[in-house]
Amino acid sequence: MRNWIIGGALAAAGAFAVTSWWGVRRLREQHSRSAVGEPAQTPEPGPQQVAVILNPTKARAAEAEMLIEAACRGAGWAHPLVFETTADDPGHSMTRKALEAGADVVIPCGGDGTVRVVAEALAGTDVALGLVPLGTGNLLARNLDLDITRLAQCVHTALFGRQRRIDTATLSLENRATGSKSEHTFLVIAGMGMDAEVLSDTNEDLKKAVGWIAYTEAGIRHMPGRRRKKVDISLDEGDFQTRRIRSVLFANCSKLPGGVDFIPEAYVDDGVLDIVVMSPRSLIGWLSMWVKITFQHSRPLPVMSFYGAQKVRIRSGEPVETQVDGDPTGPATDISVEVHPLSLLVRVNG
Repeated sequence: MRNWIIGGALAAAGAFAVTSWWGVRRLREQHSRSAVGEPAQTPEPGPQQVAVILNPTKARAAEAEMLIEAACRGAGWAHPLVFETTADDPGHSMTRKALEAGADVVIPCGGDGTVRVVAEALAGTDVALGLVPLGTGNLLARNLDLDITRLAQCVHTALFGRQRRIDTATLSLENRATGSKSEHTFLVIAGMGMDAEVLSDTNEDLKKAVGWIAYTEAGIRHMPGRRRKKVDISLDEGDFQTRRIRSVLFANCSKLPGGVDFIPEAYVDDGVLDIVVMSPRSLIGWLSMWVKITFQHSRPLPVMSFYGAQKVRIRSGEPVETQVDGDPTGPATDISVEVHPLSLLVRVNG
């Protein structure tokens, strides 16, 4: 029975992926992804000290390291510094060592979690972030229009590409039930509610087998059920408003796995977070949201509201699951989100 349910969910996920791809293709010309802030600039000429933060568990980690070393050797630069992440440290101490060694560009070779850790340390500095995506989602790379299927091209961009500044954001969490507090940097999208539950409940074996479609399978299993209890939401220090929600998303940019443009108006360098409050109660509500996202129609939906703000605060009477860039960050009752405009220097295609 379980295999039958998973098979049906995968079939629905496949149909979702195909129609989403088709809708995005139709609307590609309507959505320019050009920078809102300063245009990309050429880095200072001359040799660079390259540092690599490598997740050795990724399938193509050794190949990525070899390509970076070969490119540095061909350019006449010093041998890159290579620091491997561990199960206990996803890159915090490694990135600090790279900065202490005078790195001009730090290249996370891993998934979205490795990218987030490195970006957190580089934010507010003049050291560039180069992207060599080896994960399942590769969310920031997608939003910067890197071709994640061409590893050598990503290496070339990380080393020799132009560079521009983009926004980062922080998610601050407090759980009044346990007294715990934490803060997390994110680059693409954070959320609370059902989206975080889906990420926590995604089958890891299925994820390895079919990639991002595994998230859709988990999402289909979580769709049934009524709205969550009330939460209070404040935008830009304004008065709190009470809403009933299934999920709230905080988007720094728009593109999700599968090429879906979730919020076409969300730009990675506009200094604004795009907030999406979702509250469907039935299959009809979910379907109407899917149609709106896929075909980007402008008709408002009562179960899906969009806002723009630089700061967001949310209070919940009971702990609600949270996530940043696809990584679960645990339950919280008090959530604060803030954008940091143009705080991170990244390498992009010329």
